[in-house]
Amino acid sequence: MKDLEDWAAVQRVYKQTGSKRATAEMLGIARNTVKRLLEMTDEPVYCRSYYPSKIDQYKDLIIEWRCEGLIGTRIFRELKKIGYTGSIGPVYRFLRRIDEDVGGISSKATERVETPEGDQAQFDWSEYLVPVGGVYTTVYCFSMILAASRKKAICFSLREDAAAIYEAIQELFEDLGGVTLELLIDNPKALVIENDPKTEEEIKYNPYAMLLAKHMGFELNACPYYWPRKKGKVERPFNYIEEQFIKGNAFASMEDLNRRAKEFVDEWCNETHTTTKRIPNLHYLQDEKHMLQPLPKTRYRLKKPVKRTISADSMISINANKYSVPVDYATKKMWYRIVYGFRIEIYANENDAKPVLTIEEAAGKGGAYMNAEHYEAIAKKVSTSIPQIKRDFTARFSNGKRYLDAAKHRFDQPAHYARKIMELQDLYDDKTLDRFIGRAVDQDMMDIKSFKAMLKEHNSRDRPDEPDKAGPAPVEELDGLVRDLSYYEELYGGANGSGPA
Repeated sequence: MKDLEDWAAVQRVYKQTGSKRATAEMLGIARNTVKRLLEMTDEPVYCRSYYPSKIDQYKDLIIEWRCEGLIGTRIFRELKKIGYTGSIGPVYRFLRRIDEDVGGISSKATERVETPEGDQAQFDWSEYLVPVGGVYTTVYCFSMILAASRKKAICFSLREDAAAIYEAIQELFEDLGGVTLELLIDNPKALVIENDPKTEEEIKYNPYAMLLAKHMGFELNACPYYWPRKKGKVERPFNYIEEQFIKGNAFASMEDLNRRAKEFVDEWCNETHTTTKRIPNLHYLQDEKHMLQPLPKTRYRLKKPVKRTISADSMISINANKYSVPVDYATKKMWYRIVYGFRIEIYANENDAKPVLTIEEAAGKGGAYMNAEHYEAIAKKVSTSIPQIKRDFTARFSNGKRYLDAAKHRFDQPAHYARKIMELQDLYDDKTLDRFIGRAVDQDMMDIKSFKAMLKEHNSRDRPDEPDKAGPAPVEELDGLVRDLSYYEELYGGANGSGPA
């Protein structure tokens, strides 16, 4: 700026004086400065000094994320993950420069209401389009927040019917560790039948919702129509969930979505809340948890579970698909119900509180889905297939091929003996079995009875398990086992049989 002002003054005075010396004296500046400014044909341009910012190396990435619709806090969170060490201020300033339009919705002045710990929870849900299993799927996010501590819980469903809503309310209260005195809700037909603000009539709640409230021990409190601010504590987080969790993520299944969602919310509840200036999880543990009512021992169910007879191969048939259950329940009766449109809960008895098994319903019809763990109690630990026995035997034991090559000259079914040897795996480790397989070949004791006799003799000696060299047993090991016939003549008194009784 100084150069620009000096340049204008020099040009003006020099036109009057025509002398560089006189111009310098009148303006009180050096003659060389006057000379330099007169030689400039164009007025000097002000250039602001540039100081590098910590976001410079991330600007292209910020622009890309902004074009994808991410908000400032999400961009700041992602930048920190890849090494950004600055504050959020430079990020917002850069976003303001790249935003073409800046707008907002003005809100009416509202008095904030804070409730005591344990008094109120707020419940609502929102719809999202999410890639699940490679397919964009409409899902419903049910959310609940404790009004005092701001501790939150969420779950996702493929349904938003009454059964899903009642199930979500119970699951979220369980996630929060207790029940509040009241539940602030919106006005869906599954919860509220009539809530006309123009009349002085009391709100008419859905009878099934009232049964749920009685079962859980809370009172329903419906918001006035068209007044979402009353439950703003639970409304606002849906935008945060979309920006910070939904966008840019894909999920393998609905169970994967729910698992990761609960992890996300728990991490979120460990951050300082902007209004209370407290960490919700700590606030909850210190002040609110002990104020909550205990959870009921059973779940309220809108519909009774469906009965099925388990097949002999331990499969249950549900909606034209078959799913395995533990073999303990084969040929017995079991009950199931489908929750949230995707989660199958299978019960041993109709009134059980906890399911024996929870699985995710498969897409399509006519499928059979088996879990190998369900059959462990009856599963054969060694294959009965002859080719597979040979492959397993040679793969597990270094002496396996040598044994099979020798056994095929002695037995019609060498795989039979190989399988019997492998069945000893519960008693001996593979290293020990391998050693004795080699010894069995060397001593021509390959039948299973002789093999077990070798192992029994080995155990009876009660000595450390030392590696044996391949080949015949040393002579000293046979001493005492091979005796001359005279031993028996002396023992039994010779041929007349008059030895000791």
